[in-house]
Amino acid sequence: MKVRRREFLKLGAATAAVLAETAVAPPKTRAAAPAGDSCQAMLYDATRCIGCRACQTACRQGFGFAPSADDEGLYDQPADLSSTCPTVISAYRNGDGTEWSFIKHQCMHCLDPGCASACLVNALERTPDGAVVYDVDKCIGCRYCMIACPFEVPTFEYEKAVPAIRKCTFCSDRTANGEVPRCVAACPTGAIRFGDRESLLRVARTRIHEEPDRYVDHIYGEHEAGGTAAIYLAGVSFDNLGFPAGLSNRPIPDLTKTFLNSVPLVIILWAAFGTGLHRFVQRREAVSSDAAAKVEGVEGGP
Repeated sequence: MKVRRREFLKLGAATAAVLAETAVAPPKTRAAAPAGDSCQAMLYDATRCIGCRACQTACRQGFGFAPSADDEGLYDQPADLSSTCPTVISAYRNGDGTEWSFIKHQCMHCLDPGCASACLVNALERTPDGAVVYDVDKCIGCRYCMIACPFEVPTFEYEKAVPAIRKCTFCSDRTANGEVPRCVAACPTGAIRFGDRESLLRVARTRIHEEPDRYVDHIYGEHEAGGTAAIYLAGVSFDNLGFPAGLSNRPIPDLTKTFLNSVPLVIILWAAFGTGLHRFVQRREAVSSDAAAKVEGVEGGP
């Protein structure tokens, strides 16, 4: 039984058609941002932050990662976002190097999040309130969210046998009950506010208007990456505060949707090719076995 190349290609095409009917799901619908700026948000004012890291400690404790103290009673505080530190206060020198500015790095909770768009199993989703939350039970550990996030926020528990993604969730367990996030409650200077995004944008614009010498005329997160629910005020350029330079105002999914929509098709075609190849090899082996049996029969004849 000889398998011709044309038969192999027909087999692959047939397999692809069957898989397409049974396995192709429609492209995942992205969570639409609420009309206007109506969602819960956080306003962080870097000019009011004293770098005490109370918010960072409260966040870690909320995730069950209590900071450990050394022999002198000083607490270990990571300098970068990590799987045990979903919020971090970073310090940057001002342009002339004489003063320091602090900035709070965490999940930006994009209005149209790239991480959720990249997730193949909906482990990351944007809630109607605006928080981008994570379901560990759905996660398959592909880490596409880490690649898709322009702010490099999601982190991975490489040290665990069953790892998970870690990121700020806006303390959705608290906000669902009318409470503010832990970082907001812990801040002693009022540098962090939580509330309706539209209202917080008005507060930010008022501060810039009333104290133009104190603030740069820019509300970070108002438009970046299509807008975020974490918005920032600062007294120095955000280019000097660890934010990605040259970030477009277009939502990240708009830049990646062509690739992401092709992923299911690529998976199906690859599966079809693998199935067809397996069948082709099986038939070749069967043909070879039959031929060998016939030769053996002839040679061992009467």
